[in-house]
Amino acid sequence: MSMIYNFNVVDINGNEVSLSQYKGKVLLVVNTASNCGFTPQYEELEALYRDLASKGLVVLGFPCNQFGKQEPGDDKQVQEFCELNFGVSFPMFSKVEVNGENSSPLYQYLKKQAPGVLGTKTIKWNFTKFLVDGKGQVIGRFAPNVSPLKLKNNISQLF
Repeated sequence: MSMIYNFNVVDINGNEVSLSQYKGKVLLVVNTASNCGFTPQYEELEALYRDLASKGLVVLGFPCNQFGKQEPGDDKQVQEFCELNFGVSFPMFSKVEVNGENSSPLYQYLKKQAPGVLGTKTIKWNFTKFLVDGKGQVIGRFAPNVSPLKLKNNISQLF
């Protein structure tokens, strides 16, 4: 059986990262964008991360330009935007595709483990969130309009 820890991804600085380094941590995996109506969620994601990192939460941000071309910049521009505007300190990764034939293997896995409404496998928009427990099991999928801070209780139950 495949697990989230079996995947390697590329961080925003171009380094390959094994998700196995997050074993035992609760993960909130989010596809992000800098020019989206939901972009202010970066502030809430950062607040959650700062509040719960000591208990074992890691937020993983994956920029994506597939929805309305709302993440047009390169990785360096995305990183600067996130740091300057929202003080993002949680791990950010290189831009990915979350749908289609070039969808990242990680997102293919997440969508299979936690399908959307009516079993859909596609991501509908930026800031879709996947919650993963400390054993690597995908616990849930949350729509873009779900405030990250509203997930605090769901996350806290996993520690």
